[in-house]
Amino acid sequence: MTQDKPMPNLAFRGMAFALRLMEPFKRSRERLTGAGLEKGQVVLEYGCGIGSYTIPAAQIVGDKGTVYALDIHPLAISTVKKRGAKENLTNIKTILSDRETGLPDECVDVVLLYDTFHLVRDQQALLEELHRVLKPAGFLSADHMHTDREDFLETMGSRNLFSCQSQNGESFPLNFFTFIKCII
Repeated sequence: MTQDKPMPNLAFRGMAFALRLMEPFKRSRERLTGAGLEKGQVVLEYGCGIGSYTIPAAQIVGDKGTVYALDIHPLAISTVKKRGAKENLTNIKTILSDRETGLPDECVDVVLLYDTFHLVRDQQALLEELHRVLKPAGFLSADHMHTDREDFLETMGSRNLFSCQSQNGESFPLNFFTFIKCII
């Protein structure tokens, strides 16, 4: 992320409180199904935070799917574990990391990158890691929250790792994009 270490615990707790209040307005499940999540998929949510998308993603992919929830903050990982257990979800695996997933090459069907990209210091290194773990037919669903739309699209398209396949901004308050993996 933009820091070498996670934000202070108190700041995370304040952010978590605000995010929980906003959850009903995010329409997470609708966004995820609109993005193309389906039963049986392997999903990586990069920057999972409190699990606002992790939990509905795990419900959508079901028992035959897996959701990897990655975050830099130990409290985020703890929160996702607790929320998953409360929902009886056994298909969530957490990863505490500032970038590297530790996942094998080409093992993920869908990467979720929501409200996180602007926090990443080395965005190109992140895109390379996401490209590495995505299956050839995989895709990246991302938003450009807190980032200029054109700058975001330019960064996402640089190095020809991803190509913008579609934009879904009409039914959601923010622009969500689907990027396909470019085979080099």
